[in-house]
Formats: sequence, C-alpha cells, structure tokens
Amino acid sequence: MIEIGVQQIMLSSLSKNDETLLESLKRVKEYGYDSIELNSFMIHPSSFLVRTLTRAAGMAVGNTGKRDWKNLIPQSGLKVISLHSDLNSIERDPKSVAEEALEYGTDKVVITGMYRYDYTSSSSLSSLTARLDEGGRRLKEYGVSLLYHNHNIETVKDEKGRTALDVIINGTNEDYVSFELDTFWLSEAGCPLEEWMKKMGGRLKLWHIADRGWRGNSKQIAPIVKSGSVELGTGNLPLERLLSIAKENQVQGIVLESHNNWIDNDPLESIRISGQWLKKNI
Repeated sequence: MIEIGVQQIMLSSLSKNDETLLESLKRVKEYGYDSIELNSFMIHPSSFLVRTLTRAAGMAVGNTGKRDWKNLIPQSGLKVISLHSDLNSIERDPKSVAEEALEYGTDKVVITGMYRYDYTSSSSLSSLTARLDEGGRRLKEYGVSLLYHNHNIETVKDEKGRTALDVIINGTNEDYVSFELDTFWLSEAGCPLEEWMKKMGGRLKLWHIADRGWRGNSKQIAPIVKSGSVELGTGNLPLERLLSIAKENQVQGIVLESHNNWIDNDPLESIRISGQWLKKNI
C-alpha cells in the first residue's frame, strides 16, 4: 500500500494559530491523505536568515515554527511520512536528528541539495557522496534511513560530462542512501522523467509529485508564458506513466508538493483536487 502525504510547506499560510492549523490538517485527512511530510525548519522557530531565504525561494514558513505539530498531527488523524533535515545537522548530531524523526513516528530523514555548493566539480561531488554515505550510515545506527531529494541543480554536468544526480546515484552506497525523487524539478530542467525514475529502482522510497502547466486565460499579451505547478491531472506531465514505474519500483510513499500557483490561491482546494487524482489512479 502506497502512503499518500502532503508537504508541510503547503500549509504554511494556514498556521496562524493552532486551531486554524488543526482544522486544515483534518481537512487534509478528509481529502484522503494519510500523512504529512515535515521540515525541521518549520517545526522549530526559525532564524531571520532562514525565513528570508525560504521566502525568497517561494516557500514562506509563516508561523509554523510556533505551532504544536507534535500534538496537532495525531489529533487530525494524520501520520508523519518523513522529516526533512540537512546534512550539516546530521553530521553534527545524528542521534538528535534520528530521535526527532522517531518521536514523530517516521524512520525516514530527507535532505535536499546543498546551498552554495559546486555541483559542476567532480571533486566536490566525490566529497558529497562520501558525506552522504557517512550520514546515512550514522542514521542507520539509530534505525533511520537517509533519503536525498533533488531539485534542478543536480542536472548540471561536471567536467567529466556526468550529471550531478548520476554521480550521486552511482557514487553512494544503496545500504546508506535512498532517494525522494522530485519529478517537477527534473521537468523544469528538461530531463527525461521516466528514465530517471527507472534509474533509481528500488532506492526510490518517496516521490515528490506535482503536475506542471500554466494557469491563465487565453488573452495573453505575448505567446510565451511561464509554467508552474498545477493540480495533479491538470497539467502536462506524464503522471500515469510515472506512477506505473513508481509502483514497479515499490515506492513507499507519494508526497504532494507545490509552493504556489494554487487554484483560487487556495492551498486546501489545490490539495483536494490533487487528492481526487491520487484516489482515482493509485
């Protein structure tokens, strides 16, 4: 059975207080989702720098760091599918990272690409794969798995002509490093999505899903428009074919994530519509 979750970032604008957040979490559960994927920078009060960087990336955290997630999530009937952390925290204190994940009821810790890191350098990539293996090994000692989540930076090539994501897949130990594949970001870079999903095979534990398209009217000034994430089944990505491959890979969970461009500017309505597609196709 594939677990279906929602990324915490989609609820950041609904975290004004605990009551509002709990009602939103309950509606997510009503829409057919099993779980929520948490971010460590959203379950703790975050610094001004983190708030600024996430806002600039289109992922404003709102008041999430002030909310009682540990109690509100079980009250809503949802579970926690995974916890996003960062490699530096794992290297500094793997025990604390693992314990926090387990306290929330998940054995999966996810990290994303590094900030201000040279993904075009083979020596930098070699260092990264070694650090990932060591981080995964140390988390495994506490019964927790490490997953790497891509964006589009990993599609750049090093001086040997290898994409960074290829190096990460081939250069890490499958016993210590698995993956949460984000096909939206690969599509943004023009990558063959089905090929990449097949490459990950059984190491693909979670799939970050979003559709991609354009929302607007037909009376645009110019014929070139900027696409973005849209509700599942309303865009142009080959989601049904990707789902078939994900099932072949025995993916454990699918996590819906979009940062903006929601229908009627309403994240809950966007979650509901995408939930209908998931319910129909899984």
